[in-house]
Amino acid sequence: MSGIFRNMSIEMEPIGFVRTDAEKIPRHWSVSDVEGTLVIDKKYLHGLKDIRAGQRIVVIFHFHRSPKFTSHFLSQTPPHRGEQLGVFSICSPIRPNPIGMSVLQVLGREGNVIYVKGLDMVDGTPVLDIKPHVEDKHSCPSFEGKQRPTTP
Repeated sequence: MSGIFRNMSIEMEPIGFVRTDAEKIPRHWSVSDVEGTLVIDKKYLHGLKDIRAGQRIVVIFHFHRSPKFTSHFLSQTPPHRGEQLGVFSICSPIRPNPIGMSVLQVLGREGNVIYVKGLDMVDGTPVLDIKPHVEDKHSCPSFEGKQRPTTP
């Protein structure tokens, strides 16, 4: 790989944290009914102004409890499969860059606290970013064509 990538370093800081009382967390958001909150730093409050109950959001987070990645983890056996698969084709939290992504249903928002359903993150998980869930170009907030459907 060229020299430009060898010395590159990327630093991120959380914009908030997950809070949940759930003790058993599903492995994936698509099979989760777990509810909780995303408590976002108040300095980002204005950026939350268009998040509404009923919409879905994409939450990017840090797998802060995962072990350090080594080449041993390039192939892993998911718990629901009987074969080893490459790390980039599975949802394992043990990754070269321990970043996760979940699509959550917004139940409501009060100030800097977003109430959500579908958590697959443990209490205290650092939230790195929140993005709109875009199903097609018409649901993208920046689409210039038809007006974006309103959410309740």
